[in-house]
Amino acid sequence: MHAVLRVLSDGRTRTRRELIAEVLDDANITEAQRAVLLASGQSSAVNRIGWAMSDLTRATAVAKPERGRFVITDVGMQLLAANPHQITKSILRDIPAYNDYEPQRQTTAATTMLVPQTIEDSELDPTEQIESGIELLRADVAADLLKRLQERHPDFFEEAVVKLLLAMGYGGAENRGRRIGGTGDGGVDGVIDQDALGLDQIYIQAKRYAPESTVGREAIQSFVGALAGRGATRGVFITTSRFSPQALDYARAIPTRIILIDGKHLTDLMIRHSVGVQVAKTYTVVEVDEDFFE
Repeated sequence: MHAVLRVLSDGRTRTRRELIAEVLDDANITEAQRAVLLASGQSSAVNRIGWAMSDLTRATAVAKPERGRFVITDVGMQLLAANPHQITKSILRDIPAYNDYEPQRQTTAATTMLVPQTIEDSELDPTEQIESGIELLRADVAADLLKRLQERHPDFFEEAVVKLLLAMGYGGAENRGRRIGGTGDGGVDGVIDQDALGLDQIYIQAKRYAPESTVGREAIQSFVGALAGRGATRGVFITTSRFSPQALDYARAIPTRIILIDGKHLTDLMIRHSVGVQVAKTYTVVEVDEDFFE
């Protein structure tokens, strides 16, 4: 918010795009920081600037003389002068106009509902608060998924891995993929078509280990040998635990293309591709329709 007011302090009216570009430069946001994305795919820095503009507009520190254009007000100039280093939401709460917008307390005949203090005092914008909450829920689901996979029979884990790769788009036109684990499996647990015609295949090794276990280099070497025995050059090694640094280095160094997926990556992929999970609730986020007020 401070950077927005600094940029606007020359009194010139700016478009939203101009203001965002100048604020990014004024706040010395690096290219690496600008590349940081929210889960929705929007730039985190741009999202924060957008909410800063919204909060300042509600506090009447910034005005919109016409659609998509912003200019500082006398309130904004006074706010900037009184706070030369930082402007927070707690400072905005000293402005009556801002409190008219911010949902502090709602009273009904039956109950009094308070906005949780952690949310009310947070300097994160609402989008970041929502996505932070979603990430906490995802982490909880991921931990539960991993625990359940570790508790089930190895055959179940191998089937789950094949289903995940099919959900990711492998398997060709006919979704060809199958578990081949068991006695005499030759060191592989599954196979799946990589292309629509089945001209190339990917072999799978699925190892259900305890969380504290580590898959070492020897296990990867054994899998590479199994691939060579089948004349294959591509494979995916998936585990519920993690890989040792030596295993990771070995997989990167060999000509055979081996993708290593540890427990965390595995659960991330399962959630992303809806394998073993289902949608529990859907929330709709709305915004004002500017066209309605034209």
